[in-house]
Amino acid sequence: MLIRTFARIYPLLALTAVLIPAFRAVILEAQTQQGISDNYSGISVEPSQQVFATMCALDAAGFGQEASTLAEMPERLALRGDMLKMQGPATERLRSFYHEHALADPGETLARYMALALAVGPPPRFQFQMDRDSLPPDVLAIEGFQEVLADFYKESHLDTRWSRIAPEYEAALARYQEPVRRIVTVSNAYLRELLKPSQGRTFTVYVEPLVGNRTTFRNSGDHYAIVVGGGAQVPVDDIRHAYLHFKLDPLPLRARSVVETKSALLGIAARAPRLPVEYQSDFLAFTDECLIKAVELRLRRPAPRELEAALNDDDQSGFILVRTLVQQLQKFEKAEPAMSYYFPDLIAGIDVPSEQKRLKGVTFAAAAELPATSQTTASASGQGSELDRWLAEGDHEIALQDAPEAAAIFEKILGKYPNQPRALYGLAIASVLSGDAARAKDLFEKLISGSVESANREPGGTADTAILAWSHVYLGRMHDLLGDRDLAIGEYRAALTLDGAPESARVAAQRGIDVAYQAPARAKDNGGQGP
Repeated sequence: MLIRTFARIYPLLALTAVLIPAFRAVILEAQTQQGISDNYSGISVEPSQQVFATMCALDAAGFGQEASTLAEMPERLALRGDMLKMQGPATERLRSFYHEHALADPGETLARYMALALAVGPPPRFQFQMDRDSLPPDVLAIEGFQEVLADFYKESHLDTRWSRIAPEYEAALARYQEPVRRIVTVSNAYLRELLKPSQGRTFTVYVEPLVGNRTTFRNSGDHYAIVVGGGAQVPVDDIRHAYLHFKLDPLPLRARSVVETKSALLGIAARAPRLPVEYQSDFLAFTDECLIKAVELRLRRPAPRELEAALNDDDQSGFILVRTLVQQLQKFEKAEPAMSYYFPDLIAGIDVPSEQKRLKGVTFAAAAELPATSQTTASASGQGSELDRWLAEGDHEIALQDAPEAAAIFEKILGKYPNQPRALYGLAIASVLSGDAARAKDLFEKLISGSVESANREPGGTADTAILAWSHVYLGRMHDLLGDRDLAIGEYRAALTLDGAPESARVAAQRGIDVAYQAPARAKDNGGQGP
């Protein structure tokens, strides 16, 4: 889920005058004026009856929302009150299902249901629009809701209610049309890409005021969608970031052989505690995200001091390619080809030895939270503080990619605290780093077997959900490397069915289901260390 602050967008004419010849801007604007809501471009702003029905169901189940966002939609606000008062067998089944599957984080709960709403077809049946094996794991975690939703839709007569309140959505759609049009026009102008027939690729902005200030961005193959609400400010940053994914995601895959020549830099980036785990072992996704961040900076054109602060923050957070990609984009701006043709040259311009030398002077920022292997509870006897200290030392050696030293520390812990889950997990990661796949596999299987929790009674000895989820992810990757795709998918799905699994593990698991894991092309790999 993307949640960001509103950002200033420079006027189109001023930006295009700097970036590209004026005649290109005129062509782009003319094509965009054909309408972003037609099927020609594959880009649209529209309501979704599936999202509407899902939000009504969440209303009835008691999911808290921001009523202030419905101030200009009295019919929708009244409908929300009606949903809370709904009675009937389908409504009761709905409420039971919701409470059985609710997560501690309301944002994560909403993201699950929005993902399902984007995966099903129109009412009244709400059937999945893809094979079950292709469904995102977080949708599978609430599989069965589509039948519950269909029954609730019928019982609450949502078809009639939708017809009555649909006109109120027109104003909300109109409010988004111009900002989205500008995002598309400015982004395409910068990338020197014309709007073309969609050829099956779509980018849809679904407007549902009841989601408030939250936004949910998903893509399924060539279909990209972002659900936005009715907050006081249009989430321009979120929409632009999603649209740049739509435009740029295919490029690293097309130029994979060129991109992977720079993959040695991921070994440095992966040491940053703040780098999201989903990028630590996937250089293509990492490059893609860094490029999007770099393009966003060039579109914003911040003052030199602001630019340097942003680049420093990216470096310290592990997005170390952003700085060099900003430099390469300045060359792109003076060239002629569109980004889809220029991209291999952009990547070829990255000087790996120079970047390795530069990054020796970069100090990565500390993690916002302690790693999971260090989150233990001190006991009254003081054993917990000793355990915490040793676990932290082991984590530090993992971050430094020193597998032998990390293994020695975790083995010392296990000598005093047998079956300590976080030490077992750390030892498994050290085994991955050292290339001992057999030992790593045994340790991960031991962690998920349940025997660790029942046998271990030492301080901090409960195997938490993050460790279990990441153990499944690693086992899935090992099966992928052995060619056992069915077993791999089973492990990825197991990670996603764990209530409370961290977002980073869910992202890694979903990526594993979408594309079989491949070993990164570098000598040392922390494999996406997980927690």
